[in-house]
Amino acid sequence: MNRTILSILLSVFLFLTACGPTSSAETASDSQATYIENKGSDTIVNLALAWAERYQGAHPDVRISVTGGGSGTGIAALINKTVDLANASRQIKAEEVDEAKANGVEPVEHIIARDAIAVIVNPENPVNELTLQQISDIYSGKLTNWSEVGGEDRPIVRLSRETNSGTHVYFLETVLRLGNSKDKTLFSTNTLLLPSSEGIIAEVRQNPNAIGYDGLGYVPKDLKTIAIAKEAGGAYVLPSIATVNDKTYAIARDLYMYTNGEATGIVKEYLDWILSPEAQEIVVELGFVPALNPNPIP
Repeated sequence: MNRTILSILLSVFLFLTACGPTSSAETASDSQATYIENKGSDTIVNLALAWAERYQGAHPDVRISVTGGGSGTGIAALINKTVDLANASRQIKAEEVDEAKANGVEPVEHIIARDAIAVIVNPENPVNELTLQQISDIYSGKLTNWSEVGGEDRPIVRLSRETNSGTHVYFLETVLRLGNSKDKTLFSTNTLLLPSSEGIIAEVRQNPNAIGYDGLGYVPKDLKTIAIAKEAGGAYVLPSIATVNDKTYAIARDLYMYTNGEATGIVKEYLDWILSPEAQEIVVELGFVPALNPNPIP
């Protein structure tokens, strides 16, 4: 009787030993084939979440994890080979490309939408218009009182995203430095750095002296968006899809996803869908600007 039981147990053990690794490998393979890790820009995170939800609804075998943290965080994850798609609201830096290549990563850029950066103030602030130079002077600390730009005698409270944010980097290069790569202007040391778009919105909402900036898709209707002129005497223009596309709005940019090498498999299928008319409609719904020349629906 005992020998019979031992024989049965041994047979079962050998069967499980033979089958176990194959089954486990298939499961791991399935998981890798249907799971996409997507991380980075807080500007893009809501858009990326909306895309992931829509795509997963049509492809229930695909799982897409979306997290924010900033463009720098996403690019660092790409360099460290821990994501499939890195979201960025700025282009990857030369030193980041070098670091990636040193780690065996070849960053490939994909433009997935466009965005306007809106300059916002509390609705109690009477200022409606500013030039790029005035905004630069405000954030560099040259202008410190709203009365210097046609407002009331109140101190200016400057709000910015943190340095890890792609929006921070773009605003520094395009607005504070006015696109001059040789300019070394920096944010005023008393600029309040906030970790999220929501933090800037909340502070501007409660502080009548505050000025901030954010992606147009994040700006609620209860805050005032400043019309901006590229130069003194120029036309003051509000951000919109139309003014981004006709290039009359001064602070507009492309939004990116980066992959390690050319995308393949399910990641390529997902990227192709992101550039389809169906996915680009979501771009418009969330207040962003569609990428130019989107792909047809696959």
